[in-house]
Order: sequence, then C-alpha cells, then structure tokens
Amino acid sequence: MLEVNIKPVWLFRTESGEDFDFQLLNLLREIHATGKLTHASLRVGLSYRHAWNMIARWSEFFSNPLVQMEKGRGAKLTLLGEKLLWAEERIQARLAPQFKNLCSELELEINRALNDSKQVLRIRASHGYAIAKLVEHMSRCIDIQLDLQYLESREALQSLERHECELAGFHIPESPLGEEAIDRFYPWFRRRPQTTIHFVTRRQGLILAKNNPLNLKKFSDITRHGVRYINRQQGSGTRMLFELLLEHHQIDQEMINGYQQEEFTHDAVAAFVASGMADAGLGIEAAARHFDLEFIPLAREHYMLACRLEALETPRIRDLLILLKTPSFRESINSIPGYAAPCAGEVVKPGELFKLKSEIPEPTS
Repeated sequence: MLEVNIKPVWLFRTESGEDFDFQLLNLLREIHATGKLTHASLRVGLSYRHAWNMIARWSEFFSNPLVQMEKGRGAKLTLLGEKLLWAEERIQARLAPQFKNLCSELELEINRALNDSKQVLRIRASHGYAIAKLVEHMSRCIDIQLDLQYLESREALQSLERHECELAGFHIPESPLGEEAIDRFYPWFRRRPQTTIHFVTRRQGLILAKNNPLNLKKFSDITRHGVRYINRQQGSGTRMLFELLLEHHQIDQEMINGYQQEEFTHDAVAAFVASGMADAGLGIEAAARHFDLEFIPLAREHYMLACRLEALETPRIRDLLILLKTPSFRESINSIPGYAAPCAGEVVKPGELFKLKSEIPEPTS
C-alpha cells in the first residue's frame, strides 16, 4: 500500500530572484533547541561554515540579525529568528489536519487504482497526539487501510449518522461539566442504535506564555484587562469545554479579549501563544509542553469513539478493540503529557456515559 505525505513550504524571494532556503528554518529550530551553532549545523547535516554563511546571508536579506552569537554562551535566536520559527510552527499546526485529510483521500484513490484489496476502516475524529499514536500502531499491527479524516466532534458524529464512517470521536469532560456536555451529544445517540468505545483521557487547561509573565492563576483571570485570548473554532470539543467553563464561572463572552479569534488545533493555539500573539488559550497539556509553555489544568476529558451497533462485531472493529487494550498502545499514550488510556478499548453504552468514573488514575506527565 502506498502512503501519501504533503507538507507546506513557504518562500521568500530576493529582488535578484534568490529563493528562501528552507533549511534555514531547520537550522533555526536546532539553534533554539541546542543553543550551539556547531551542534545545530551537525543535526541538519551542514558544515559549520555553510550554516554560518546561510545565517549571514538571510540576516542581510532581512536587514536584521537572525542569531545572536555570544562568546562563551553559544548561539541564541534574535526576536526575528524566533518569529520566523514560530511562524513555521504555526503554519504546520494550522494546516496539518487539512493536509492529513487530503492525504487520506488520495491514498484511498491511488491504492484502489492499484487494486489494493485491503479492508478500509473509516474514522472521523479531531486532530491530536493520541490519534497520531493510534495511526502509528494500526499501521504496524492491523492489516487494513485507514481512512482518517480530521473533523470536529459534531461533524464527526454527523458523518457517522450519514454512514460515512465506522467510528466518530467526541469528548466528554468529567463532573461537574460532563452531564451538560453529554446532553449536547444525546440527539445523535437517540436517533440510531449506537454505542461508544473508550479511547483515552486527556487534561485540558490554560496554555500560558513561558514563565507566566501576567501571573494568571485561574480560569477567570483571562477576563483581566490586557489579557489576550486565542479561542478554538466553533464545534470543536475544546470550544464546547470553553463555553461550559464560561457558564460554570458565570462569565460573559464579551469579557474575553480575543473571543472571536480562532485557531483549529491545540498546537496552533500553543504556537499562537508561544509567538507572543496571545497570552492564553484553552488546550491540552501536551501542546503546552511541546512548545515549552506554562499550563494550568482545568478539566479532564474522556475521548470517546462512537460506533454503530451493527459495526461493533465486524473484524475491523474487533481488531481495533484488541489493539486499544494492548500494553504497548496504553504505554505509548501514557508517555504523552496529560494523557492516559486506563479504559482504552472498553465498550460503554451511551446511557452509561454519566457514570464515567472520576477516580481514574492521573495520567503520567
């Protein structure tokens, strides 16, 4: 089976027609990570001289230095260097779901043209770290072709209702917000005989700038004067959680500076905060840790997979349930900050979602 991968590439061009060297971003990323130009150049496969010349050339192009070299202290990105790096991170975070969706569609069409006879399992779920782990394990352990489309929770459930997939992901926070969330999802479960499968749990909270310069301590602090918030898009599980938190704390949306500004993934929110364009956003702990940001936990969610009853006994779903219960899968999930998989693969009826146990052990970080 052939795999398709699409990555965004962005370009600058000089007046003389010289194109931006994409290796520069990789070099800046490694300088940020290591603090040494020697180490960074080795990691990206460049000689020290070539790396230095690249930085000098593009510093001249921007008429501003990208890297600050200090004797005895190594290398450090300037503000411009950091902005370029965070711009790349933001592009990747925002566009990744769309590119993955397109890749999945192309893979299906190309492999059908090649007469690949593998069974197809169609999953519609939100983009994230746990789903990425699932894809990785399925590619190694289950002989099927995965048709994964990244959709927000409501769209995923609508897709399941239209028989466009076998599994649809959605999120339920634990008490006291959980029952209100379940009420919002119940229309989909009343209309057709469906069941749900435990996938993972994850911690959601405020993603804040490194070292928390505004000293934000609790959810209501995002209403303080001067605090810039970055929201998630309507229909996402995180946006639903945010709206529930506003209701719970009796906060009017008009009090949030940035309520109308939206991003489409947890990483995009974290990249937005890391770039200095916002002071806070709601998202998962893993995204905050990935961008070396501060995190204030607010809620734990159960990431569930909805499934039609008639599909539950098919070989594809049975194989998936076995995979979710394996120690290797659960250990891989536990390795992600804020995630755990204590009940992965267990089937629960929609009416029992109210009984989700709150004493599930805290995920390792």
